[in-house]
Amino acid sequence: MSENILIAIAWPYANAEIHVGNITGSHLPGDIVARYHRLKGNKVLMVSGTDSHGTPVTIAADEVGVPVEEVYKKYHETFLEVFEGYGITYDLFTSTHTENHFNVAQSIFLALKENGFIFPKTSKQWYSASANKFLPDRYVEGTCYICQYESARSDQCDNCGNVLEPEKLINPRANTGDGALELRETEHFYLDLSKLEPDVSNFLRQRSKHMREPVLGESLGKIEAEGLKSRPITRDLDWGIPVPVEGWEGKCLYVWFEAVIGYLSAAIEWSRLGAEPEAWRAWWVNSDARQFYFIGKDNIFFHASLWPAELMGAGSEFLKIFDGGDQALNVPYDVPANQFMNLEGQKISGSRNWAVWGRDALTRYDPDALRYYLTVNMPELKDSDWDWAEFVARNNNELVANWGNLANRVLSFCYKQWDGHIPDLDEKTLRPTDLKLLSTIEAGFESVGSLYDSVKLRAALSECLKLATSVNQYLDTNAPWKQVKEDKVEAGKTIYTALKAIDSLKVLFAPILPFTSEQLNSFFGHKRPLFGESYTEEISDSLGTHKGLRYRGAESAHWKPSELEPGAVLNQPAPLFKKLEESVIEEERARLGN
Repeated sequence: MSENILIAIAWPYANAEIHVGNITGSHLPGDIVARYHRLKGNKVLMVSGTDSHGTPVTIAADEVGVPVEEVYKKYHETFLEVFEGYGITYDLFTSTHTENHFNVAQSIFLALKENGFIFPKTSKQWYSASANKFLPDRYVEGTCYICQYESARSDQCDNCGNVLEPEKLINPRANTGDGALELRETEHFYLDLSKLEPDVSNFLRQRSKHMREPVLGESLGKIEAEGLKSRPITRDLDWGIPVPVEGWEGKCLYVWFEAVIGYLSAAIEWSRLGAEPEAWRAWWVNSDARQFYFIGKDNIFFHASLWPAELMGAGSEFLKIFDGGDQALNVPYDVPANQFMNLEGQKISGSRNWAVWGRDALTRYDPDALRYYLTVNMPELKDSDWDWAEFVARNNNELVANWGNLANRVLSFCYKQWDGHIPDLDEKTLRPTDLKLLSTIEAGFESVGSLYDSVKLRAALSECLKLATSVNQYLDTNAPWKQVKEDKVEAGKTIYTALKAIDSLKVLFAPILPFTSEQLNSFFGHKRPLFGESYTEEISDSLGTHKGLRYRGAESAHWKPSELEPGAVLNQPAPLFKKLEESVIEEERARLGN
């Protein structure tokens, strides 16, 4: 029986291009898990979009002196290009600047307010007299009062990861040069997280058996140590979602309060763009559905504590306000947050051009080569490091020499020796060693599938490589290249067995290496593609027009051992991967920091 699987991926700020740390941090792992569940025949909905309202976006607009909407749309379109290039198959990648998202976010706010979890409070915020305005969190930097990091933002410290109280920031300064700052009183709505703390704690304990230790440490561990405190969820801003309360003009919903609501609003938007406007409910009010949230470690609080609090606090009141329904919404099943990927031993920095940019890398390397390294080096439990020497070595010694060479040499040999056909034989004549190999590969559908399902993607890839190695060892033992000269029938059994193993391995590798797996699928002459295709679509509403990335899915489940038929026709094979020259290492390192 198929499952409903929601894949929710972190919304990138529209203030910078996507780099490899962003890709391996959330977008790629989300896509791998989505592709696995599609191959299983599950009903997958994968959503995200451009975070258009964060202060990083307004800062980027201020720096170049253009309207915020122009900046957000510029980066939004580069995101679409990156995701299409890397094969990140969003059912909908949209934007927070849509009429639909405004309505959904405001309805969540009103539901929380109606249920008594939101209250107004006067507090002190940093104010620039020269600019005559309160400055949003990211406009203010200073020294963290917890770890003494000197470049902390007023709402969060990137060094120690703690959420900060702006008024406690030491030596605050406006990073926009808006003169001296002073604390002034302003009124905002607060989310009463202390009331919701028991529910959030219980939710996390229920998930503790499968959530990652770093996630539990940053959520349940901090709740047990410090408790949940009320947080302001509005800001003095003119770009964002207006507070839906009379008399609160000139204030907007805090970006982190409304951005996480985007997972829900994107599902609703996707549903309404299709033929079934209520289809989103299968992932949001169906208690059997599972929701996975793919994020970086700096956003754990917002997804493992704040978002569940919003959902539980809104309860069934949200649907009463939104469309007259009476059901509560699902809470996350898992939040498999990744740690950070560094670069050549240093933290990735866009301002210093110390980054491997997503679009740029695609001009020199194939997407599956990049996806492979980003998976084998994925920072699942601790920070990892992109190293150009390692990238070349792993590409050449693992991807090309193990898996790529296996597939190419067997297919090419068969295509030549058996005139473009799979050896025609009676499967009952296969030898014990043949059957043992096929049984080993078949077991991979359970072992590798379990690792994909539990979001242990590095382990899944490692298991796939081990299985490919077992086929290489089988070929070394049987040596069909020599065998064919002495006994073509016996050589045919060896090649047929290897082909069936490769045809199965193609599926096991497919979530990580979709482009080359699809190529292999065509070499074998299969008519049904493994996956569907992505496309862009113009989406219009009262706020304007933006492009959305959509996915049109394949109809058949493929997560099963090969059903290759003896005597079937093959298509002309070709190498799947390219060997890289050692000179690439220094060429790429020379690009950094320039």
